[in-house]
Amino acid sequence: MIQLTHDPIDTQQLTESVRDNAAGAIVVFLGTVRELTDGRRTLALDYEAYPEMAEAKLEELVETACQRWPVTRWGIVHRLGHLALGDVSVAVAVSCPHRDAAFEAGRFLIDTLKEIVPIWKKENFSDGSTEWVHPGLDSKTENPLTG
Repeated sequence: MIQLTHDPIDTQQLTESVRDNAAGAIVVFLGTVRELTDGRRTLALDYEAYPEMAEAKLEELVETACQRWPVTRWGIVHRLGHLALGDVSVAVAVSCPHRDAAFEAGRFLIDTLKEIVPIWKKENFSDGSTEWVHPGLDSKTENPLTG
């Protein structure tokens, strides 16, 4: 399951969707909105994406993970829109026969997602400033969707 949504992520449903009798391990990663970024107080985040391209890139990531590890089932959900402190912004769940593979596949999926998937984050700071960020780039940048 790959999903981009403006709704809160149902982490229980995601976890259940990757359960399989052939899998002895399920790894779930939840990314949440944190309060401090580089010493600056964050009030909220806004996420935007180019859905068709983001979904295609996520499919590529899953294909690669399934070629490298014995993934039984998987799910990736990324939230879009305005998120408050503590909200879950991204969830990755993967099941495999054994824990080492599940941890490795899960880490690959979240790390690579943050590097190459066209999902842009605007950080809203307490001093009134904002910055568009894409972790895969060397520096902070403007949102390419809006200029």
